[in-house]
Amino acid sequence: MPDKTTTVAELRDALRRFVDERDWQQFHTPKNLAMSIAIETAELMEHFQWLSPAAARDLPEADLQNVREELADIFCYALSFANAMGIDVSDAVREKMIKNAAKYPADRVRGKLGV
Repeated sequence: MPDKTTTVAELRDALRRFVDERDWQQFHTPKNLAMSIAIETAELMEHFQWLSPAAARDLPEADLQNVREELADIFCYALSFANAMGIDVSDAVREKMIKNAAKYPADRVRGKLGV
């Protein structure tokens, strides 16, 4: 399922089927999913906790695989959260990008941190 050929809807449907097949809907509440996103994000952060910026960009293959799995966990929980809340992810991202573009105009913030 490469990014170039997989839609958000396909991923959401795959996750919905996975959850349904296991009868986990009862546990996939917005609260539990939000907490799971935070927990998995902390697990991702752990892989970078004491690394220099250079080392973080050049992870050994085994560490990169672990990072990839944590990112997948975060993304799966985020899409499951969208399913539980009825949020259209593409619309939400597009709307947020419009807000961010207005808040951080490229000509004013280009190359600046903490603006």
